[in-house]
Amino acid sequence: MLPKENTLSGATLVGRVWRPDVQGAALVTLRGDRVIDITSREVPTMRDLMELDDIPGYLTAAQGEDLGSLAEITANSDEAAPGGQLRLLSPADLQVIKASGVTFAESMVERVIEEQAAGNADLAQEIRAKVAGIIGDSLRGIVPGSDKAMQVKRVLIDEGLWSQYLEVGIGPDAEVFTKAQPTSSVGWGASVGLHPISSWNNPEPEIVLAVDSRGRIRGATLGNDVNLRDVEGRSALLLGKAKDNNASCSIGPFIRVFDGSYGIDDVNRAELTLTVEGEDGFVLEGRSSMTQISRDPESIVAQTIGRHHQYPDGFMLFLGTLFAPIQDRDEPGQGFTHKVGDVVTISEPGLGMLQNTVRLSTDCPEWTNGIAATMRNLAARGLL
Repeated sequence: MLPKENTLSGATLVGRVWRPDVQGAALVTLRGDRVIDITSREVPTMRDLMELDDIPGYLTAAQGEDLGSLAEITANSDEAAPGGQLRLLSPADLQVIKASGVTFAESMVERVIEEQAAGNADLAQEIRAKVAGIIGDSLRGIVPGSDKAMQVKRVLIDEGLWSQYLEVGIGPDAEVFTKAQPTSSVGWGASVGLHPISSWNNPEPEIVLAVDSRGRIRGATLGNDVNLRDVEGRSALLLGKAKDNNASCSIGPFIRVFDGSYGIDDVNRAELTLTVEGEDGFVLEGRSSMTQISRDPESIVAQTIGRHHQYPDGFMLFLGTLFAPIQDRDEPGQGFTHKVGDVVTISEPGLGMLQNTVRLSTDCPEWTNGIAATMRNLAARGLL
């Protein structure tokens, strides 16, 4: 579950696993290839761990229980493995899952196409050529809210191509929305879900920041912000339906905690790769470079939390993606859309590899282990 070119040796990694013997989640850290349970009364949840001032120090001092090798637990976490085994979960628990959209200039063009096509893939190719002829790559490097950004806005309005997506892409205010609810995200090896009404959709490979209740960025991980392009394209008011469905948010495999060897500068240099492998033999490859993000990640965090909005349990923040697939899968001009059974792999050398299999949301396991169930389980184990 770690890419061959990984640089994770010595990294401070934390995550969560499902322990069938206690019928609940446990906090874990990775020591070499061993997965160590560090759950305690002091730190019963990932939310509590992220609130500590010295996370690496706590992890070094924690005794913990050896649960097995990473390879063993990864094998158990594959969706084809029998249920009820020790397996990886999403590293997020009580945190709200937030996401920022339209943070890359290139993907802004695709959002304009979605809006102008009104969810109709047949119109996308023609509109894509028209929009690219006017916008091209000229938006890359523009500082949102700057004088230059406002000049571009005036040009686009004159051309009749101004869009709500371009407003949040180059305007002063970032788009930040709620992607998923606390405890609802899925982890490595799980199925990710598509709402059955969608026929035009795609993965979104992204860096996800772990932010505590004081707005401090404590670490980073990988995420797949599964997106229904046709639903969102019909109306931006359908964003919730396009984004927040059963199993539509995967995060993991571990949060890499910021320490002396890794920090926000490494996030800003991150290079993500994406592979989609279909049961029909189709293969899609893509990349997303954080060096091309239009908004500084720290500024997005500052727009999310502050005096205007508090998050007592912290939050996970998807930073958006450069990736917008246009490769034809079936008919010419139809572009890419998922098929059930697609295996999606997102990799980044400093963060590892996140892999999930695409299913319909109605066929994915139901989300039943909410906050109340989590609290009752911790209390029964004497951890609260």
